[in-house]
Amino acid sequence: MKLRETMPELNGAVAWLNGEVTKEQLIGEKPTLIHFWSVSCHLCKEAMPQVNGFRDQYKDKLNVVAIHMPRSEDDLNMEQIKATAEEHGITQPIFVDSEHKLTDVFENQYVPAYYVFDKEGQLRHFQAGGSGMKMLEKRVNRVLDETEKSE
Repeated sequence: MKLRETMPELNGAVAWLNGEVTKEQLIGEKPTLIHFWSVSCHLCKEAMPQVNGFRDQYKDKLNVVAIHMPRSEDDLNMEQIKATAEEHGITQPIFVDSEHKLTDVFENQYVPAYYVFDKEGQLRHFQAGGSGMKMLEKRVNRVLDETEKSE
């Protein structure tokens, strides 16, 4: 995905955990952080407390959605996905993308990967890898500030 592209429809999940959301529910009121992760990704697990921190700190101002992107056959085990999500406190909606349908639409090749959309659903920031959480926080705050100024 390129910057300023519109958020795609959230179609193709083999399952949703912690509730299901649609693009229509995410766009309009507040910005959205979509993060890709995988049960076999050590960096994802290391970064999860910070992602959960965004979710909790900005719960009234920011939507947070997790996309589980399997990297191998071992990552397709639904019980393991549920257990890892519980272990790492992932309470936001989780799109289980076992067939890579949404991964392909996003043209995403990485876990962890983070996509920040403004409240109109335009992609404003993309980041991959475990480092750079400060940069992600800056970008999230910038989009939140713009949202507050436009209201």
